[in-house]
Amino acid sequence: MLRLRALHAAAVGLTLACAPAWAANSPTTTPLGTVIAADHARVGNNGADVGTTVYSGDSLSTEPAGTVQIRAGAARLLLANSSTAVVNDSDGAPSAKLVQGTATFSTGNSQAFTLFVSKAVIRPNSDQPTIGQVTYINEKELMVTARRGAIVVNVESDSQVVTEGQSFRVILDPEAEAAQGPAGAGGSQGPTTRGGPLKAGRSRFLIVAVGVTAGVAAFGVYKAIESPDRP
Repeated sequence: MLRLRALHAAAVGLTLACAPAWAANSPTTTPLGTVIAADHARVGNNGADVGTTVYSGDSLSTEPAGTVQIRAGAARLLLANSSTAVVNDSDGAPSAKLVQGTATFSTGNSQAFTLFVSKAVIRPNSDQPTIGQVTYINEKELMVTARRGAIVVNVESDSQVVTEGQSFRVILDPEAEAAQGPAGAGGSQGPTTRGGPLKAGRSRFLIVAVGVTAGVAAFGVYKAIESPDRP
C-alpha cells in the first residue's frame, strides 16, 4: 500500500512539473476583432452575429442584401452587400484583403489598418481620423474614394495620395489600358476636372479622377464608423 501511494505521488508530481511546459507549447490564437453590426452576413461558414469574435484568416462575406462591420483595435471595417474579404494580422496591425464588392474602413491613426486589393495596398495617409472606401471591379481595376482625410494607394514602389473628397478609378495595368485607347488617356500629369489620368511613378498603375464626393455628411455609414477609438 505504501509503495502504491509513493508511485501515485510521484506520478502526480511529474504531471504538475510538466504542465507548464505543455501549456507553453500549446498553440494559441489571438482574436483580431469583433463583429459590431451584421445583417445577412457570415464569418467563415457561420452566420455573423453582433459579438462574434473574428480571428486572423477568417473570411467575411455578405449576401446581396447584407452588410457586416467589425471593430479591430483603432480601426473599423464595413463590407457592403455582395462583398467578401479575408482579415489578417499584418505586422501586428489588422488588415484585410478585399476579393469582391466594396469595403469601407475607418482609422484612428496611420498604422491602424491596411487594405489589400489585388496588387494595391491602401492605407490612411496620416494619424488623423480617416475613412476610405474601395470597390473591387476586377483584378486590374478598382474605385477608390477618400471620404474623410487622405488615403494612400501603393503598388510596389509607386504611391499616390488621394485627398479628402476625391474619387479615383485605379487601373493596375496601364500599358494594357493605353493599348485599348480609353477615353481621357494621355500624357497629362495630375487629376483634372475632365477626368484626365494621373500616372504614378513608373506607371505600375494609373489613376483617373472620376469626380468629387458629396462630402462625408452624406455618407450613409459615416456616423457608424467615424470614431474607431470609441468602445
